[in-house]
Amino acid sequence: MMERRHIALLRAIQLLVAGPGLLLIVGAYAANQDWLDRHFLPLFFFPREKIVAQETAIRAVCGLIGLALVFFVTPAIGRRMQDMRARAILGACGRILLAVCLALAASEILLARKFIHAAAEGPLKEEPLRRPDPLLGWSFVPEHQGLMMAGGRWILSVTDARGYRVRAAGAAIDPGRPSLLFTGESIIAGYGLTWEETIPAQTGALLNLQSVNMAVHGYASDQAYLRLKTELPRFRRPVALVSLFTPALFARNLGDDRPHLGPDLQWHPAIHRWRLSALFRFALPYHSQSEIEQGILATRAVLAATAALARQHHAVALVVDPQFGPEGPVESMLRRRILDEGGISYLRVQLDPRWRLKGDLHPGPLAARAIAAAIARHLQEEPVINHPRGT
Repeated sequence: MMERRHIALLRAIQLLVAGPGLLLIVGAYAANQDWLDRHFLPLFFFPREKIVAQETAIRAVCGLIGLALVFFVTPAIGRRMQDMRARAILGACGRILLAVCLALAASEILLARKFIHAAAEGPLKEEPLRRPDPLLGWSFVPEHQGLMMAGGRWILSVTDARGYRVRAAGAAIDPGRPSLLFTGESIIAGYGLTWEETIPAQTGALLNLQSVNMAVHGYASDQAYLRLKTELPRFRRPVALVSLFTPALFARNLGDDRPHLGPDLQWHPAIHRWRLSALFRFALPYHSQSEIEQGILATRAVLAATAALARQHHAVALVVDPQFGPEGPVESMLRRRILDEGGISYLRVQLDPRWRLKGDLHPGPLAARAIAAAIARHLQEEPVINHPRGT
């Protein structure tokens, strides 16, 4: 009786080890590139060929780990425990389980002290400084200036009383002047760029119009829209509303760990999860097809609502889609589904991959100049740009 119980316990433990190994083997085989493209979205301007190479390497490693668990670890456990009593086996398993639980609890506590905000937000103490915002998730600290190291240079970032990035402390935005309003995330805000090098500043200079940079690092399309909707009523003569959408940033639009909008444009509060769960989702950014479809519909609705805002204020709406290098199949699908099928007016700007910041994937000065020039050329064809109201 004791021997049978011992054998059953041993087989159960071996199954607990071999089972995950089998899942890893089957998963490595089944997760072909077509499946990966349907569930893992493009990363921020990361070359597709490198993504495919990394995915292939991960599949190979998972398969090898699975083989090792099934053919080496499982038999080794059997040999190690065959002479142990059932009580000793249960005691060893209990100690291991306790150690794992304590490690998970300690990790959760440490992560909760370090990471307390959305994955896309970044550390609040990193320049330019951000602060929590109940509607948007976070925003730039107003009336602040600070230095950040990016692209091998020290960059000064200055915000005014509204949290807009401005040329220097004390620089004032005049809501009564004809203005180009820019909303978006770090590309529009000018990560790693001096104020003069930013896309809004260069576009304003080319068109001889006041540019207003209300972009905030880490924003998704719905956050950018909500900020624009909040700030737009202040401006009496908006000439154009320029926002940014690129398929390389679409994954950010699926984030629900921050305040977000659904396809019906209804506001939803952030969903708070265990930190270990959030870390796992960040490390393994798998998305179901239904989740991606909801994100497509929500993004399309947000960009259409931005265009409607522009029409209400007799301004031009333009979405900028910067693209480094060739477009991958998933990026092409997202652009077609969101922009083309949504009837969104957009400007696709092809950029040389060498125009990135040094040691970073963000657009550098040359890329920002190319984007600003393309925007200016596009807007110069619009009658409202040539004859802004009140000039």
